[in-house]
Amino acid sequence: MNPPTNDAAPGTRGVSLSIILPARNEGPTIGRLVAKLRQLYPHAELLVVDDGSTDGTPDIARQRGARVITHPYTLGNGAAVKSGARAAEGKILVFMDADGQHDPADIARLLARLEAGFHMAVGARGKDSQATPGRRIANGFYNWFAGLITGHPVRDLTSGFRAVLAEPFRRFLYLLPNGFSYPTTITMAFFRSGNPVDYVPITAARRGAGRRSHIQPVKDGVRFLLIIFKVTTLYSPLKLFFPVSAVLFLTAVGYYIHTFVVYHRFTNMGTVLFTAAIVVLMMGLVSEQITALSYREGDRAR
Repeated sequence: MNPPTNDAAPGTRGVSLSIILPARNEGPTIGRLVAKLRQLYPHAELLVVDDGSTDGTPDIARQRGARVITHPYTLGNGAAVKSGARAAEGKILVFMDADGQHDPADIARLLARLEAGFHMAVGARGKDSQATPGRRIANGFYNWFAGLITGHPVRDLTSGFRAVLAEPFRRFLYLLPNGFSYPTTITMAFFRSGNPVDYVPITAARRGAGRRSHIQPVKDGVRFLLIIFKVTTLYSPLKLFFPVSAVLFLTAVGYYIHTFVVYHRFTNMGTVLFTAAIVVLMMGLVSEQITALSYREGDRAR
């Protein structure tokens, strides 16, 4: 394993920097990208995590001077990110796609936001950077929904281009899924745990001719929403349980009024609805207390 390296680029304050590139079959672009990164950040650790490529991606990356970690078969983008985060030696981690969509020149802008006091800086893609109108609409919904849950504006929930402090990032590795929804999970986890997040506008390049995204819009779109609900229950349970309890309670009240007016009595169904509303609310309160205790113990352990 290589010794820790210190990068003197703007925004790093001399602390070590690791640039992590999850890659699968990115042979046409990985060589140029690694060479560009080596030119801009000659002292940074460049770590390519090969996720079961079959086109020589790891060999090209090694030839250009990157350190390579290889998965024996494809485990997923999130799994590659986790492998890179565990192996990286830097105190600051930069994650970017290996397909050439992200401009290495934007890294300095992300690092500058970390120096300003943020724990994570995300490259937020503009409308012109979205591959299709459908994906633009979907990402807009994800951003709105995540902002509603976290209480913070979310400008790009799913961007894979981000710079983070290694220590808080590694605390959430156990939460990250192996697929493409890792940015969703880590963004919401940082918000809920009180780690400040900022966004830097970027323009992501379009993929070259014949280059297809590994993301499956429908399948991964459903997964993004499932991850949002998962993180909501882990970090802000009442934001999920309370609305459900309120709907059950209001339904119970409406049903009681209806049965009282029509039948002049209180029915068993009304009792069930009121009981369900109370039970769901209590589940949310207990879950919220468990979450608070978990964070308290995590703070003591640091």
